[in-house]
Amino acid sequence: MSSPPPPPSSSSSSSSAPPQQQPRSSGRRDEAQSGQRARSDHNVRLSKGLSYLLRHGASKEGVTLRPDGFARLDAVLSLPRFRQYSLEDIKQVVAHNDKQRFTLRQDSDIAAEDLTGWWIRANQGHSLVVEALELVPITEASELVTLVHGTYRQHWRSIERQGLRRMNRNHIHLATGLPGEGGVISGMRASSQVYIYVDAAKAMADGIVFLRSANNVILTTGKDDAGVLPACYFSRVVDRDGTVLLDRA
Repeated sequence: MSSPPPPPSSSSSSSSAPPQQQPRSSGRRDEAQSGQRARSDHNVRLSKGLSYLLRHGASKEGVTLRPDGFARLDAVLSLPRFRQYSLEDIKQVVAHNDKQRFTLRQDSDIAAEDLTGWWIRANQGHSLVVEALELVPITEASELVTLVHGTYRQHWRSIERQGLRRMNRNHIHLATGLPGEGGVISGMRASSQVYIYVDAAKAMADGIVFLRSANNVILTTGKDDAGVLPACYFSRVVDRDGTVLLDRA
């Protein structure tokens, strides 16, 4: 009869390592990142909802805008799409919106926690008529060293023929630079592919009025308030890749 196999040596037993576990810090980091993404999505949905309501949909939703564009916050938060949000959510979106689209104000004689004392406004971009939006007239062309409108390649040929149009909004929107330049936060989409530079001095000499919004977007109703800024006021047009499409210099 053969003898039983010898027991494993101490050296062989010590060579077998226990299975490795994922560091706890990695799990916590993943949870934090997931929470940040959820919060970001939450804020984006709120921002988009407020933009539509305060720029275009207030009358349809039964929300009254003051002549300066402000709506009562309690009326906004009473709407079904906003009932999940709080005053703190609104404050976060107003404070951290990358384009500073909104202004939030509180009546000084009302307690901070009383929603009836809070008002919110979109700073620009309205199709609704807002008579007193606190837009500041540009009085000197020197205030607009750079004046540019961003668009997409598929729209350029039509704009070249017809000029810039306000479409369904009250104003044509322009910026004082490209996104990220010199503190420029609004006035065009970051995804714009074509930059149309406007000769502000020439336009103002012909009576075209430019206005500055609270978030530094430059607005105009165009030539003779007709909602069109003719192409004769374009000084230079450049594709995002650097291709010059028009240069009147």
